[in-house]
Amino acid sequence: MEFQVFLAVLFAAVLHASWNAVIRRGNDRFQGMLLLTLSQGVMGLAMALFVPLPSGTVWIWVIGSGALHTAYKLFLAAAYQHGDLSRVYPIARGTAPMMVVLVGCFLLPDSVQTKEYLGIALIGVGVIMMANGAFRSGETRRLIPLALGSAACTAGYSLVDGMGARVAGDATMFTAWLFVFDAMFFTIFTGSTRGRRVFVASRRAWTIGTVAGALSLVTYWIAVWAMTVAPIALVAAVRETSVLFAVIIGVVVLKEKTSLGKFVAASVIVFGIVIIRI
Repeated sequence: MEFQVFLAVLFAAVLHASWNAVIRRGNDRFQGMLLLTLSQGVMGLAMALFVPLPSGTVWIWVIGSGALHTAYKLFLAAAYQHGDLSRVYPIARGTAPMMVVLVGCFLLPDSVQTKEYLGIALIGVGVIMMANGAFRSGETRRLIPLALGSAACTAGYSLVDGMGARVAGDATMFTAWLFVFDAMFFTIFTGSTRGRRVFVASRRAWTIGTVAGALSLVTYWIAVWAMTVAPIALVAAVRETSVLFAVIIGVVVLKEKTSLGKFVAASVIVFGIVIIRI
């Protein structure tokens, strides 16, 4: 992975942790995720006006991606109903790279070296260590299957988006349309399950949702672009460094509990990144 691509993905990780913190801080996580998704959809539609329409099988990739992103957000919003940012986020993001590598071994043409697999494994171990506190501190364990469901969807859309963007040959076009379909699917599901009241929000809530949506869109455009020029498994792994930033934001901004174990786990993640880069 080239250094400029690495830096871009690292920056995307900071943005990703930031919009998750915005959603976690809200009172209604499902409504916050809806406002984020709607703003993404509008921005995606605006972007789509300046790029070519998808053609042929690209539509299948885009629609599949939109469905996976919707499922990911639903699982994530549900998990945040039961746990802190610094607890849910590591589980949701940490197991995804291992899933990507496992499937990628059989489906992807990318060449990943042994040391890079070791780095990915260390990142996974580190974030799992961070999540271990849910068992030891008596937190609500219902967050775990929901966070794992989010992780499975993350692995799914990482593979679909990486391969789909390569088929499309245009990261901007692919990102724009996947957010359009994501907004459609999420709005239909949320509206049908929670009714019209979920769309009633204050100006402040809409502003926060729009900011979070913009952060998320920029974050994922960077990720999709990176997956067209670097191995998908490596991009997915480096993105998980957002766990470090999520823990920092959770402790410093959201005033969540911290522990020595979290800092040890963070060190393991950093070591994994170093191995990938050397």
